Amino acid sequence: MPTLKPLGDSALLVNFGNEIDPRLNGRVHALAALIDSAPLAGIRETVPAYATLLVHYDPLALTYSQLADWIRGRLDSVDSAATRVSRRIEVPTRYNGADLEAVAALHHLSAADVIRLHSGREYLVYMMGFTPGFPYMGTLDESINTPRLETPRTLVKAGTVAIAGAQTGIYPLDSPGGWRLIGWTPLTLFDPASESPFLFAPGDTVRFIPMEHGDV
Repeated sequence: MPTLKPLGDSALLVNFGNEIDPRLNGRVHALAALIDSAPLAGIRETVPAYATLLVHYDPLALTYSQLADWIRGRLDSVDSAATRVSRRIEVPTRYNGADLEAVAALHHLSAADVIRLHSGREYLVYMMGFTPGFPYMGTLDESINTPRLETPRTLVKAGTVAIAGAQTGIYPLDSPGGWRLIGWTPLTLFDPASESPFLFAPGDTVRFIPMEHGDV
């Protein structure tokens, strides 16, 4: 059963567990969809993560107890609403990242092994965040699970494919970052001028396709 607790004086956290698990993540997004489709007056925003949902509310319009009771009354509907429409997106990737050789050496593998393992499975987009359009995807083959850098870089270029822990992701914008850089894609992940500004959405499945030398 999910647990609910206050977070400050204007947010409530619903916790479904502490794992990177597709089933738990599906329940998070199902609850977010239920709330967003018919929100209680006073709810400002829902923020889904891997296994938690943060609900921001106006404390002048709604008390924590009122919101918690309202959400508990909808938890029984979450499992029946947990199915998401999944798109399959292929990401052409040039595996030339600055950390590719270091990742390989850390795991006593060749760079070719890392490429094969990273591109050899499909990933689920669990959540979006960090910067607009950044997809948090998982999970990596255990043999290439790699910790973040101890000191983040001040600049990672847009389109960079990276890994951290059991996750993989793509930087949509030039930004600082502490993930391990293993490749680059020419795809545009965030276009604020588009009617659909984000390339990815939670529930999508993603496959990285190694690019041949010379591909744009």
